[in-house]
Amino acid sequence: MFTGIITDIGTIISVVQEGDLRVRIQTSYNTAGIDMGASIASDGVCLTVVDLGTDWYEVQISAETVDKTNIGRNKWSVGKRVNLERALRVGDELGGHIVSGHVDGVAEVTDVVDEGDSTRVTLRAPNDLARFIAPKGSVALNGTSLTVNDVDGPEFGINFIPHTKVATTWGDVAVGDLVNLEIDTLARYVARLAETQAP
Repeated sequence: MFTGIITDIGTIISVVQEGDLRVRIQTSYNTAGIDMGASIASDGVCLTVVDLGTDWYEVQISAETVDKTNIGRNKWSVGKRVNLERALRVGDELGGHIVSGHVDGVAEVTDVVDEGDSTRVTLRAPNDLARFIAPKGSVALNGTSLTVNDVDGPEFGINFIPHTKVATTWGDVAVGDLVNLEIDTLARYVARLAETQAP
């Protein structure tokens, strides 16, 4: 489990297609404190550490994960920056919201407008996920816990303050970007409960 509070920005330094995709990510985390098999959310995708170096870790990514996330669509490549978060530990502060690292789909950035020091980003969610997104609700986008400002059909708006743009990769956002979307777990269960109680 994660919180959606990004604690590092990693850089992809190696991508190798074996049976699965193998990716090496450079990080400022103290890798001596990372166990083999640990989970690290990389752009919101919960990935398992399979190898470690002094300032990097490697993950293997299945074809299913590549297909269901922006990893395949954005063609993760050397030099790409990714949002990182280590798994939540008992006693950690829950500053964002509960995030599983299991991406539900890919949203597309349709508009980017600066408003003062902040940036308003509009995204289009897949139609089957749009119903789970509500104004003032939570979503995780590329692993970042964010509050939804407004919703118009499958499109929804997010406001990024300067801190978020610096502490994550959201300072690089551009129209056409494809981002990993994880809907709020609570929204999913509320919708399911409503469905089961419908006449």
